[in-house]
Amino acid sequence: MAIFPWEFLTQSSWFPLNEGLLYGPLVLSLLILLFIHGFLRFKPSSHRNSPPSPPKLPIIGNLHQLGRLPYRSLSSLSDKYGPLMLLKLGQAPTLVISSAEIVEEIVKNHDIDFSDRASMTAAKIMLYGGSDFGFSPYGEYWRRARKICVSELLSQKRVQSFRFIREEEVASLINKLRHESCSGRSVNLSQLLLETSYGIASRCIIGKKAKEDGNLEELAKRFLRSFAGFSFGDLFPRLGWLDVLTGHIGRMKAAFNEIDAFLDSVIDSENNMLDDDHSKKHIVQILLHLHHNDHDSKLTMNNVKAILLDMLLAGIESSATTAEWVMAELMKNPRVMKRVQEEVRRVVNGKGKVEEDDICKMEYLKCIIKETLRLHPVVPLLMPRETSARIKLQGYDIMPKTRVLINAWAIQRDPKVWENPEDFVPERFVDNTIDFRGSNFEFIPFGAGRRGCPGISFGVAVLESVIANLLYWFDWKLPDDVDCESLDMTETLCLSASRKMPLHVVPNAYGC
Repeated sequence: MAIFPWEFLTQSSWFPLNEGLLYGPLVLSLLILLFIHGFLRFKPSSHRNSPPSPPKLPIIGNLHQLGRLPYRSLSSLSDKYGPLMLLKLGQAPTLVISSAEIVEEIVKNHDIDFSDRASMTAAKIMLYGGSDFGFSPYGEYWRRARKICVSELLSQKRVQSFRFIREEEVASLINKLRHESCSGRSVNLSQLLLETSYGIASRCIIGKKAKEDGNLEELAKRFLRSFAGFSFGDLFPRLGWLDVLTGHIGRMKAAFNEIDAFLDSVIDSENNMLDDDHSKKHIVQILLHLHHNDHDSKLTMNNVKAILLDMLLAGIESSATTAEWVMAELMKNPRVMKRVQEEVRRVVNGKGKVEEDDICKMEYLKCIIKETLRLHPVVPLLMPRETSARIKLQGYDIMPKTRVLINAWAIQRDPKVWENPEDFVPERFVDNTIDFRGSNFEFIPFGAGRRGCPGISFGVAVLESVIANLLYWFDWKLPDDVDCESLDMTETLCLSASRKMPLHVVPNAYGC
């Protein structure tokens, strides 16, 4: 679960004309530059069999067709032009894939050739030259970083060692809700879920609550806003200087300097507490132990900070967003809510505590989480890849340096694969072995292949613990002025696909 830069295209500022930046002489100058740039880049087309493409505008290509929710716009285009489309986003050739069959072909036959990352301005400036796990190019460093993440940081054993943190933070959430339930007023569950996610992620990763060592939550918000901004240089390489003119480079550097200073303070304090036994330590201590003692890992201090930042921001965003969607879907579907609460309370059986061993027996709860991830993947277009060689795919020629967007949102709503794909039906996963770990290509909310997310176990453990406790300890209803049919399920997209409006609900303590 990493950070994803391509979602900047969804913001109202994806093309600066919307911001009022280009008026008068500046408009004319920029348009002239764009056309000159386009003519300089023009090359006669070669005799190759390219995938189908929607009509393009001069210079900007297909950028105007992305809309505010690109995964929906691209899905509609795919319905017309096919599940394999070649777009031009500015000057960047971009392959869009909307079929499980094509994803399977890529993973099984061309995974290495599709495992690179495009060079992104934000990653270079804000992720230590792109040396985090998510954005680093495919190669030796990425393989070493993945090995560390899988075997040291996010293994099943390590995730289980954080169990007490999950239990304590979820208990804190339940206590806050219990206190609020006495008033009978609605609560902003979205904010409470985000605070819980910050608490769990920060304690597991840096060993402290988010606000015990600087205001991580505020730093992260400023960082993400800057990271998600539109960059001319990514789509029009010769116009990168405009990122300086608009102040985008300055904003990114300022946000990066803030978070870098925060990480430096965390590392300075942790360096004084290192010991040889790191089996039960939090992630920053494990990384520092590898940096100081494991010469094979070759981790620089910037690598350590990049991986920490990647994990902090991704771990917080994905868990909170998915938990919010789960609760929203349950509020909208009272029949499903009733059935899952009966299961949770039957399994716990009045023990006074929801234990993680209990959650393993909650089969319908797991079906609800799967159905939520099917309908609401946190990163609908997954993380963009880039081809490293010329490839033949579905009979088409795919050239090197082509960016690749896999539309998981469209794949997971494909009517050829899923019955009633737009409906929330957890029963579709009952007695069904399909899983989200990358081997079933019609269900890939965390990606597939070499570039699949290594943090699935961490994120799912948090999600299951939070949802099981919310369902056990409280009965839920919507505020008086909202009913389940009219509950607003509008999406918004910045770095993840989240609800546009916060989820306000009324908790009633169970048994009262």
